[in-house]
Amino acid sequence: MKLNYDNRVINKPWGEEYNIFRNKKKIAITYLKIKKGFATSLHCHPKKKTGFLILKGTAEVQIGIYKKNIKKYNSMSILVLRPGLFHRIKASNNTNLYALEIENPYLKNDLIRMKDNYGRNKKGYESLKNSRALTNNDTIFETPNLSKKKRYKLNNIKIDISYYKNFKALKSYDDKSVSIILDGKIISEKNKTVITTGEIVKSYTLKQLASYFKVDEKILLLRASKT
Repeated sequence: MKLNYDNRVINKPWGEEYNIFRNKKKIAITYLKIKKGFATSLHCHPKKKTGFLILKGTAEVQIGIYKKNIKKYNSMSILVLRPGLFHRIKASNNTNLYALEIENPYLKNDLIRMKDNYGRNKKGYESLKNSRALTNNDTIFETPNLSKKKRYKLNNIKIDISYYKNFKALKSYDDKSVSIILDGKIISEKNKTVITTGEIVKSYTLKQLASYFKVDEKILLLRASKT
């Protein structure tokens, strides 16, 4: 039986996570809280590409199977991982870590664990037994109407979600903001896809791309910036 993880907060040995946004089967955004000093398993996703936006705290990320390959990522940092790349994310010992994880496509059980500090080496994704219902304190990102904008504040990061037909409204300071494409794409004159749903980039990068290519009808963007 296929489990429905929408509207459920999944309890993890290292913290918790839940789907804060989902665009059918195209992508899902998971909101992660990793307790200070704790870490995920060393794992990979064979089929899906994953991206991370660090909201608060410092992520110590092991990329690949060797511990020497550890890099630190602070607030507003972007991390993108190809399918099949093993990784482990640890919160610093000083503070909890909060992040958004973008899954493309949305495949919750696309998970292989290699090493785990909590005895889950050969186990798949958690069942709904390890979950609780969402409450009013748990933020959920909603899709706005075409001419409207949804606004949220999460860990002192401002989140705007809205549709764009072009990126003329983006200014130079948007080089400091980050955008996640929730739906839509930028295409070439020959209708070849340049960048599409699930990608996470600096916002101003989209404006630069749009000066050479075009938005295919409209794009739904999540833009994150420091308050």
